Order: sequence, then structure tokens, then C-alpha cells
Amino acid sequence: MPRPFTPKVVTANHLLEGDVIYQTAGNEWTRELSEAEVLRDEAVAKTRLSFAEQQAATVVGAYLADVKVGPRGPEPVHFREDFRRTGPSNYHHGKQAETPQPRT
Repeated sequence: MPRPFTPKVVTANHLLEGDVIYQTAGNEWTRELSEAEVLRDEAVAKTRLSFAEQQAATVVGAYLADVKVGPRGPEPVHFREDFRRTGPSNYHHGKQAETPQPRT
């Protein structure tokens, strides 16, 4: 029996800058996960991913990432996506310096 489709976002890396980016409902790209379009239909998700893959002059490595919808919009389900979103964890710099990090 196939697994039910779970909410997803289209994510990729910006070709020139390398930043993690997310596709919005308006076919734009954003660096903010909270602004990403949440896809709840598998056919629509495949279409949106195909559109992203055709933007080779802007993005690289587009794929569908699982998310859950939280109070501020989509949130990562898997630690890999949370890691991609916040950047390297070896020291406090770049995106980590700009965004408060939760204490562990």
C-alpha cells in the first residue's frame, strides 16, 4: 500500500550564492521557509518541482522536502532540512549570527 502524500515544499540552492531557497506560490524564490508554498497534492507537487528543475539559470538541486505546518508557516520535519536552513554548525556565523538559535 503506498504511503499517503504528506505536506512538502520545493527547495533548492541558489546557483550563484549557494543559499538554501524555497519556491513560493507566486513562482518566486525566497530564503525564508515561512514564505514557501506548502504543497498538499502530489500531482501539484510534481508539477511545481518540474517547474523548479527547469530554472537551471537560477537554482540547482531542486527537490521536495517534507514539512509540517506550524504557527509561523511550514517547518522542517527532518533534521537535515533544519540544518540546511540554518547553515553550518561548527561556529556562530552567517545565518546563525543573524537568527537566534535554540539552546540545547
